[in-house]
Amino acid sequence: MSAFKIAIGCDHGGYELKQAIVLYLRSKDPFTDKYSVVIKDFGCYDTASVDYPDYAKAVCETITEGGNEFGILICGTGIGISIAANRHIHIRAGLCYTPETAALTRQHNNANVLCLGGRQTTAEQAYAIVDAFFTAQFEGGRHQKRLDKL
Repeated sequence: MSAFKIAIGCDHGGYELKQAIVLYLRSKDPFTDKYSVVIKDFGCYDTASVDYPDYAKAVCETITEGGNEFGILICGTGIGISIAANRHIHIRAGLCYTPETAALTRQHNNANVLCLGGRQTTAEQAYAIVDAFFTAQFEGGRHQKRLDKL
């Protein structure tokens, strides 16, 4: 099994959840879990106020340039950072609050960036959402036709 190359970033509202997700993902065992990861952390690195578009840009640029396959972005609600991410070409960012929406955003939208709300999502919820996102696969077919129109 190969490891997903994931870029992760957040603003101050997502810092604590980002830290928990990084630890969770780094604990993945490639022999017993359904996937493993290599993580590149683009910040932020504390709870001092910062601007979420800067972190969305850094994560999205590494994906479009081929440095990472996927991204995880987190701000207080997940809304602002998902808007910022979707401004970038070839980025399909989905804001997810449940494992079901995380799986569907990969299956139907071929999302390459998972967005989360750090003040809306507990660490335990985030782990289930992240697992659903990275174990789902794009279904293609009728969904590809729709993506081609984007």
